[in-house]
Amino acid sequence: QVQVVESGGGLVQAGGSLRLSCAASGRTFTLSAAGWFRQAPGKEREFVAAAKWRGSSTFYADSVKGRFNISRNNADNTVYLQMNNLKHEDTAVYYCAATTLAYPSENYYRVARTYAYWGRGTQVTVSA
Repeated sequence: QVQVVESGGGLVQAGGSLRLSCAASGRTFTLSAAGWFRQAPGKEREFVAAAKWRGSSTFYADSVKGRFNISRNNADNTVYLQMNNLKHEDTAVYYCAATTLAYPSENYYRVARTYAYWGRGTQVTVSA
């Protein structure tokens, strides 16, 4: 079993930055990848970014490419999401997710059902 807990959300003005953290615990040596998803009110949960637990592969949604950066620190089992140039439309609850399964295509890591372990979410609000 793996547990993930997010932190770092808050209120920021448009154009500002925030860094989210996701701390993983438990059987972290079994992890294959971790990702960030978000859900705005009245909308479906959507993929934001993902990173394989080993190696340097990262994946981003087009809407955040060039503004967000996902990174990880395997030494303390933490995944970060650095969010720059935030826009009002980035307002959402951000969820960290993790999976122990490996897939041949990055498309799998963009889908919520790939991930078995989820945090409770952290609110990010960007004022216009």
